[in-house]
Amino acid sequence: MNDQDNTNTDVAAREVATEQAFVDRVYVQLETSARNAQEIAKEGHARGGLGHEGGLVERDAMLFQAAKRIAQLDAAHEGLVFGRLDLDKELDDQPRYIGRIGLRDDNRDSLLIDWRAPAAAVFYQATAAEPHGVVRRRVLRSKGRDVIGVEDELLDAEAYVGREEELPIMGEGALIAQLSRARDRTMHSIVATIQAEQDKAIRAPGKGVVSISGGPGVGKTVVALHRAAYLLYTDRRRYESGGVLIVGPSGVFMNYIARVLPSLGETAVALRSLGEVVDGIKASRHDDPSVAAVKGAARMAEVLRRTARQAVPGAPREFRIFYRDDVLTLDARRLSELRRQLMGQGRRNRQLPRVAQTLLDALWRQVRSERGRERGREAFEDDLVGDDRFLDFANAWWPPLDAVTVLGWLREPDFLTRVSDGVLSAEDQRLLLKSWGDGASLSVQDVPLLDELRYSLGDVPERPEDERDIDPELGINVQELLTASDRDFSTTRAWKAPTNRIEDDPYAHVLIDEAQDLTPMQWRMVGRRGRTASWTIVGDPAQSSWPVPAEAEAARAEALEGKEIHSFHLDTNYRNSSEIYEFAAAYAQRVGLDADLPTAVRSTGVAPRVLEEVADLEAATRAEVVRLAGEVAGTVGIVVPVARRSEVNNWLASWPELAPDAPSARASAADASATPSGDDRVVVLTGLDTKGLEFDAIVVVRPQEIEDESATGRATLYVVLTRATQLLTTIS
Repeated sequence: MNDQDNTNTDVAAREVATEQAFVDRVYVQLETSARNAQEIAKEGHARGGLGHEGGLVERDAMLFQAAKRIAQLDAAHEGLVFGRLDLDKELDDQPRYIGRIGLRDDNRDSLLIDWRAPAAAVFYQATAAEPHGVVRRRVLRSKGRDVIGVEDELLDAEAYVGREEELPIMGEGALIAQLSRARDRTMHSIVATIQAEQDKAIRAPGKGVVSISGGPGVGKTVVALHRAAYLLYTDRRRYESGGVLIVGPSGVFMNYIARVLPSLGETAVALRSLGEVVDGIKASRHDDPSVAAVKGAARMAEVLRRTARQAVPGAPREFRIFYRDDVLTLDARRLSELRRQLMGQGRRNRQLPRVAQTLLDALWRQVRSERGRERGREAFEDDLVGDDRFLDFANAWWPPLDAVTVLGWLREPDFLTRVSDGVLSAEDQRLLLKSWGDGASLSVQDVPLLDELRYSLGDVPERPEDERDIDPELGINVQELLTASDRDFSTTRAWKAPTNRIEDDPYAHVLIDEAQDLTPMQWRMVGRRGRTASWTIVGDPAQSSWPVPAEAEAARAEALEGKEIHSFHLDTNYRNSSEIYEFAAAYAQRVGLDADLPTAVRSTGVAPRVLEEVADLEAATRAEVVRLAGEVAGTVGIVVPVARRSEVNNWLASWPELAPDAPSARASAADASATPSGDDRVVVLTGLDTKGLEFDAIVVVRPQEIEDESATGRATLYVVLTRATQLLTTIS
């Protein structure tokens, strides 16, 4: 090592030590803030013992604020301090440190600036062309509480003159260092390496709709998540009280992104896959593409509207009762008229308080005898409401209904044919009946159908405790009807009914990832939750798995009707090496996808490997997975056609080289201990499962079968080919 090398090493060590001293000071203050929050919590508990209502209110408020602050401080530990700005001395002669949360010292002076604060904006917006007063921008690379390196960018060379000793320039650039890191099984924040084009989308106006588009690897998802954190920071009262809903394509994806917002100090969000949007329902099974195409189509809304208006299967078709000298009868025709009358007044369940009165009105008109009339209407109603025959009929004719029960009606072929007349073809109906066969669990594609029925049926009206027995408007006992019917419908079902009320659904902000995959029915479902919300929508049309884009676009426009749209396009691929993305882009062009082709900024010098006409598919797959697991430090994905998933999972379980303790499965990089080892790094997924994910290496098994398994198989395979950051192999 020559003298210059020694000098550079000494300078690097000195700079790391300087930053470590500051980081240590920040962590001391973090612990002080945590203790202060815990003291507030203790004081809050004490207020609860004051013996009056005001003390209880103060207790609840103090405990809530303390718990929220403690959660924020706990979540921010990893990489708490990540940035430093050195400004032109005419602006500020002290460095500004940027972190995941804001902290003040004991004198209430700013110690660490929250990355979302206006004062931190220049950390992302400054460039060499427009430095905004920033001379040097530094990114701190940390592991736990330890600073392990720094990466600098010189942005204003003119202002730098004379400050060379004070502000040495270190490293190769924070972005490239971040791009080269090994992937594990979760997404990480990019808060330290947000680029200027991404920052514009993150800090866009809070009203209306922010649409973020771009090809694979441009950072759409993580930018959208940082935007959610930014909105919570800038208008916390609005977004915490109203709630932020983040919807992604699958449970795998939601697990993958789950760490991002907590790492940015935010926990007040609801993370839901498309199979979990409706409270009380959780579905992960996907229907076959042909079935999904029927369930997702906009025409299903009409089928479900008709379904919600049908007479309850098995309900009585006639009611007869003797009252004094009259035989009172409600035949099928009259009951049908009464049902239409009630339906015309609003949603089905909302009419429950009117049912008894409607029936009584129709029966009272038939009372003709003097003995029947002499006691009057009030006595007539008292007599019938006290008669079990009338109560049992009312319960059976118009019970409170839940969406799961009503969706189950469609399992009956004759019923489905009746409500589908002129809307669904015979083949559509056959596919639906097959998917709802005996014992079938709910699919992801069933969830929007349940939601549609929930809104068609409406909620069962709630009654205050002191009004349970007598309806003040009707003067009759309706609660007894509801209680009896609830009892009748409390039997165990294979499908669990939703538990929330539709009035509770709207959020303050809705974030949709992989929006190009939403079906028209899914857009209707999500749209109900964002009627008064601002939105962030992320997607790339070329990656769509929905076969009728125009229909989905119409449903999206309806969901966003009246909202101003702010569009942002990202065109730099930070995920893939240029070799991998050129391979994927060539495929997209060859098969005629109208793909948005971003520019990949990083090269590894390693082209994708293509294995064709292999004699033993398992042996070839095994050899490639073992080889790749030994060459990369992070995750390896095996992507397979849907029909082969179980088969390949069985292969993986039988490969000793990929057992958790097998040396060949361990990362070869020096920092491999920071990533999962052994078979925890290797996962088998279908093409649709890979949406939004990324891996250090990918092995694609039988790509032609992935392409052929659905009408949008080419788009799915294109997505698969863009999931790898370093190495890619296809086995044909």
